[in-house]
Amino acid sequence: MKNTVRHVVILGGGTAGWISAAMLVQFLGADTRISLVESSRIGTIGVGEATIPTIKTLNSSLDLGEQHFIRQVDATFKLGIQFEGWGGKDSLYMHTFGEVGKDQSFCPFHHYVLRARLAGKDVDLWDYSLNYQAARRHLFAPVRSGPDMPAMDYAYHFDAALYANYLRDYAVSKGVERIDAVVESVRTDPESGHVTQLHLDNDDTLGGDLFIDCSGFRALLIEQTLGVKFIDWDHWLPCDRAVAVQSGKLASLPPYTRSIAHPGGWQWQIPLQSRTGNGLVYSSREYSDDQARAILESGIDGDATTDYNLIRFRVGVRERPWHKNVVAVGLSGGFLEPLESTSIHLVHSALLRLIWCFPHQGISRFEVDEFNRQVRHEWAQIRDFIIAHYHLNNRDDSELWRHCASMELSHELAHKISLYRETGKLLRECEALFGIPSWLQVLEGQGVRPGECHPIAAATALEEVDDMLARLRQSISRPIGAMPSHAQFIGMLA
Repeated sequence: MKNTVRHVVILGGGTAGWISAAMLVQFLGADTRISLVESSRIGTIGVGEATIPTIKTLNSSLDLGEQHFIRQVDATFKLGIQFEGWGGKDSLYMHTFGEVGKDQSFCPFHHYVLRARLAGKDVDLWDYSLNYQAARRHLFAPVRSGPDMPAMDYAYHFDAALYANYLRDYAVSKGVERIDAVVESVRTDPESGHVTQLHLDNDDTLGGDLFIDCSGFRALLIEQTLGVKFIDWDHWLPCDRAVAVQSGKLASLPPYTRSIAHPGGWQWQIPLQSRTGNGLVYSSREYSDDQARAILESGIDGDATTDYNLIRFRVGVRERPWHKNVVAVGLSGGFLEPLESTSIHLVHSALLRLIWCFPHQGISRFEVDEFNRQVRHEWAQIRDFIIAHYHLNNRDDSELWRHCASMELSHELAHKISLYRETGKLLRECEALFGIPSWLQVLEGQGVRPGECHPIAAATALEEVDDMLARLRQSISRPIGAMPSHAQFIGMLA
């Protein structure tokens, strides 16, 4: 007979631990005891200061009001990511979160842009992105989509430590038990192999039915105790280190993240209300740690306000993120470099899946298998999206970029790129995180130019296409003309 799950123990705080605690207590707290063990003596690696629009769904599910959230976590708004030097040394484009244009019946909008281009017209795809037009002017205000108005989606930049504390206070107020201690040893059942107890440095023991491993790269439960294999993806994503530092606030507040390509990796810049987050993701085959620090130091705006933090990592995912009665969430379950700001989303989606198949009446092999299948599938889809950025480069200034341009891709990614290059068609796979607008902007931004457009667009008179494009440009210009600066909008919420 299966054992019921009435007590969940979360090992590790930080963003992953406290998102887990907040979501579990919000949706399961009435029937489930939830304890979280973290040590104030052990630091955490924040899972990122930049997010994607699913963060709004997470906050909404916890009933976190946006204005209060903005104030508490030093947040700013994010309309997308600006990629500098990825297609080539002088290239620049933006992956924005909103729609690009407005799709027509049976024919995606971008095919009309292709139609105009194939007729010899110079048409910029981003002229039809409301997000881009606001972002490049450093403007922000929510705008509702309409018949002739592209949707304007957004996410946030924020202080990851403040967000973890914000969720900690939320979770504890709802009944989560917080235990400040270090785990000295882990006990398992000799027959089932399940984790049964954590022995703490305060001489207490903590038993549980289900354990959530948020212990970061240490992976104390999922790897050190249960020995679950890590699937390494460094042959596709060869960067294996990062150095991070904070600097003062920017003179102007851009509502986007910057991703700046370097010969040995790429640099991020994340604008918050009171400071700026900076970092350099790099391959240790290209840069020494001292070189990476010097490159980052020379590339930040203003002076550093914190010490430089070196992070070593492996890119990949656990073979079984859920094994026996341990579920790995956050860095213990895997790591994808923060190029597309997916770290917090992956924590959120893991908890959504866990809640969906929560083992109240005991752990079912079928639910565990389905959880693991879905997690691995989502990670692989996001992995391929990140790989596309590296692969579609036109740089020749280091072995890193030459390797990425020539490496063999997964069948799915190779097919997606070839399909777009030959036909202009993009298809969204079932439940894929990144949809057609995202893939379109990355492929377009990194120089992939289709050789044809959809037959419906091809059959449309060029004069009709010109009129459609002109109307869209005009509809976008109206809200842009009335929009406050990003800094002004933040000030209205203070």
